[in-house]
Amino acid sequence: MPEPEHVEIQEEFIKVESIFVRHRNALVLRAKFAPIYTDYYLHLMQHGIRHSAELDQMLKDFLAGITLHAVARPWAETIAWTVNLRAPRVNVFVTAGSLLEAVTGRLFTEDVREPDRNYFYSQVTANHQAEPRLSTLEVDDRDPLHWVEQYYAQSEQRPARIFRHDDELFSLVTAQPDCDEAWLAALDADAAERIQETEETTLLETRRFRFHCGCDLGRILPILGSWREKPDMLFEGADVITVQCPRCAARYEVTRDMI
Repeated sequence: MPEPEHVEIQEEFIKVESIFVRHRNALVLRAKFAPIYTDYYLHLMQHGIRHSAELDQMLKDFLAGITLHAVARPWAETIAWTVNLRAPRVNVFVTAGSLLEAVTGRLFTEDVREPDRNYFYSQVTANHQAEPRLSTLEVDDRDPLHWVEQYYAQSEQRPARIFRHDDELFSLVTAQPDCDEAWLAALDADAAERIQETEETTLLETRRFRFHCGCDLGRILPILGSWREKPDMLFEGADVITVQCPRCAARYEVTRDMI
């Protein structure tokens, strides 16, 4: 593994619009993700991480999906999604929260158990709730945009459509009470992109997001607390080991005297 490069990341916020479609009773969440993807790639470069093109696109699409979904939800929620795939054997993890104005994620490709089916796990934590809300569903393909639509159909109990447009623009269209579901089902990417031209709409709010985890060595070291009494098993003869952040895969060097 090559040494990680020193990269200065100037995290740039994107603006996510929440738009109500009158007479159709639908909500459109929309944003251009190029700045987030730029910071994501700088993050990979900084920590010497490389993905295949297929897995890279999966993670990017899933980052877009959870960001738009977070803006459709109350501000106080933090959402984490994990999809455990059989082939390729990988866990795709993303998490987003409006209060922190942040989204991050990573791929787990090593020591991943092989499930009998592909599973989507959702965990939603709200400031006023003691316990997170958990849900699980089965997904039937490797398309993260389809996973988001399946999540809405099964866990949110309402239809939604999500589209990738040119220039890293994404649109998520979700049904609201008394939605024109036939109109929603008939949408294609072009029609979804032109909704503000063809329908009567109202901008409800905007929220900001950036690619940001917030991890540092001080937050990573407590994870290793259980190894304090058995450092030889942890280091296996080495003076330094590398530990990855479970949320963003950032790499941190840990020495024995740090434990």
